[in-house]
Amino acid sequence: MQGTDMTAGKPGKLIFRFALPIMAGNICQQLYTIIDAAFVGQFAGIQALAAVGSADWFNWLIMGMIWGFTQGFSVHISQCFGAGNKEELRKAVGQSVSLTVIIALFLLVISQLLVAPVLALLQVPLDIRPQASQYLRLLFAGLPILGAYNVQACILRAVGDARTPLIAMIIASVSNIALDALLVIVIPWGVAGAAIATVMAQGISALYCLKIIKKMPIIRFGKKDLRPERKTARRLIELGTPAALQNGIIGVGGMVVSRVVNSFGEIFIAGYTATNKLYGLLEMAATSFGASIATYAGQNFGAGKMQRIKKGVNIGAIISVATALVISLVLFIIGRPVLSLFVDSSAAQFDQVLDVAQLYLNVMLSSLIALYLLYVYRSALQGMGDTLTPMISGIVELIMRVGCALLLPGILGQLGLYIAEVSAWIGAAILLFATYACKIRKLT
Repeated sequence: MQGTDMTAGKPGKLIFRFALPIMAGNICQQLYTIIDAAFVGQFAGIQALAAVGSADWFNWLIMGMIWGFTQGFSVHISQCFGAGNKEELRKAVGQSVSLTVIIALFLLVISQLLVAPVLALLQVPLDIRPQASQYLRLLFAGLPILGAYNVQACILRAVGDARTPLIAMIIASVSNIALDALLVIVIPWGVAGAAIATVMAQGISALYCLKIIKKMPIIRFGKKDLRPERKTARRLIELGTPAALQNGIIGVGGMVVSRVVNSFGEIFIAGYTATNKLYGLLEMAATSFGASIATYAGQNFGAGKMQRIKKGVNIGAIISVATALVISLVLFIIGRPVLSLFVDSSAAQFDQVLDVAQLYLNVMLSSLIALYLLYVYRSALQGMGDTLTPMISGIVELIMRVGCALLLPGILGQLGLYIAEVSAWIGAAILLFATYACKIRKLT
């Protein structure tokens, strides 16, 4: 297994074929996220579902820092692969692993210290706060495991291997479902069981990726590659830090929204959470095409093929828009039945929770194209080595999301919170498209 060279061949075919296994992997990942929420909502109750969702954005902020760093690291790896620089490639792989270990351990300590004050800051209702705290602490305890999977998956995708992360996620999904059934139903541990199941499943997927990497000479690293090396480590940090800060900024904005959401009470929190758990499915194809375009742009940038980047990104944008339209149409039709999977049908508040969830879902579907284009142009810029503009786009998301969340509920009520999310997508997408258009015009 030597990866896929994306510097030759039809761009649209390469991008689409590379995105398919990533998409399948994302389906698996979202499947076990959804199943976690479904198990909690159906077997632990609406209050437990609200507890899981009350601090979703804080969880996303911490996890997003690791995702951001590893995605940034993969940019340098893909550029080295595209340029055919095997020595620097192995060095970049080893340094990425070492840096991820350090970052994950640091975030593990920080996150555990912040759980209690953040839940208080977010005004999580007191009756669900203990469950929310327990869920977060267990998830954060698994940060080194999350880091291990993500850095390995990013390394593999950077050299054109999307198949291994897919298989890893299938294994993780099956494991997570089985563990959820055991730890939430058979052993009724509620939110704690769901969190433990997630961490254990991630560990299994990380071990599988490691097994495959050891069989790939081009990226198989040794002890010497893990030792600190100033030049490579500096380059990786330069690329990873803006991506991590971008996710951190978006997460802070989301936490402000969470504080407003939590003020509306448990029924609203539960409905809002149900749709947010489905949100992963909405952006699933977007993240897949984004990862494919980032690898494509990175390899071609390393090979100096700028005109080819332009052609591929244009095709990727067309495919993304068409996909967003199909997903929107399908979920407009079947959204409510899908959302009902997260809520105990015997609960007295069943219909109220679903009304909240469905309205939020419909608002997001109406602007899904903006989310998909956001991923296309952000990923293209990252692949070309520009991680600063995506970070600035995170600031735009922060301003739009927080501004609307604080101002619009006073005018439009709960609808204002839904609009806050899509306004963040639109604002960031406009900035990213404008920057990409200017950059690619200069390069070609």
